[in-house]
Amino acid sequence: MYSEEDLASAVEAGVLPKDLAEAFRAHAADRRQSSAADEEHFRLITGFNDIFVVIACLLLLGALAWIGSAAAPGLGPALVASAAWALAEFFVRKRRMALPAIVLLIAFSGAVFAVGMWLMGALVGERAGGTGALALAGALAAAGAWLHWQRFRVPITVAAGAAASATCVFALVLAVLPGARNWTGAMSLTAGMAVFALALRWDAADPRRQTRHSDVAFWLHLLAAPLLVHPVFTWLRVSDGETSVLPAVAVVLVYVAIALVSLSIDRRALMVSALGYVLYTFSALLAQYGVVSLGFALTALTIGSALLLLSAFWHVSRGRLLGHLPLWLQQRLAPLQ
Repeated sequence: MYSEEDLASAVEAGVLPKDLAEAFRAHAADRRQSSAADEEHFRLITGFNDIFVVIACLLLLGALAWIGSAAAPGLGPALVASAAWALAEFFVRKRRMALPAIVLLIAFSGAVFAVGMWLMGALVGERAGGTGALALAGALAAAGAWLHWQRFRVPITVAAGAAASATCVFALVLAVLPGARNWTGAMSLTAGMAVFALALRWDAADPRRQTRHSDVAFWLHLLAAPLLVHPVFTWLRVSDGETSVLPAVAVVLVYVAIALVSLSIDRRALMVSALGYVLYTFSALLAQYGVVSLGFALTALTIGSALLLLSAFWHVSRGRLLGHLPLWLQQRLAPLQ
């Protein structure tokens, strides 16, 4: 089976003309069944060799972190970042292996972030976890993610850079306005909306989801989901441990709204992120009414059945929903196939 990366590599090498590759993509898209149009494909693993390489990379990077940290402060993460980049040159740029690309990017970004934390402590003596250290670490991680994207074009890199940038901005706001700690929920929601808008922009660049743009949007939606969902359900006091019928109804209404948004944009990350809050709310509600031992099981049975039903009729449900949206909005969403 040939992947999009294989086609792009063939075009770059001159093996396949660009117009012929585009014709092949169009032909493959036309042959897709409508039932498979909304499956949210993304590349994760091409074979067991991906897992084998990841295990070896983790052993090597872990050993470098251990040895480097024992030799000198800050040397461990610096070695990890360097090794992750060097490994990506072969396994990502040449071999185009999906799972190692993701793991090496995460290792590189995390190591650069750790270097930033160490640098702030070494330069000004600020403790790890302080706002200044977080701001510098976030800025360095964002810059590292940008350089990594320019070199390797791994789809998750954009989400990693967005997360690092959000961390930097959060830290700067807290450093300037210490009272902003009481507004972390609003800050998270704002960041989630920004990342969500960025994800929609990447989606709009590839409405038929045939190129790397769609994979980038997938990871951005995965990042935006918890940033959006957590403050909303926190304001509904879902995690307080006690609930009543009225808050439970509010949780259901919010989840229905999330489901409608997910259907509209053809992404499921928001629904998955909110699922735990819904399960917890109704389990706690049933426990208050005496259904202790089977509360979670009954909740999981009901919600699981509803989600499976929605998954089975996702394409049909989305078609009906899109039919009620304004035409200008329909044109900006992923089309039905």
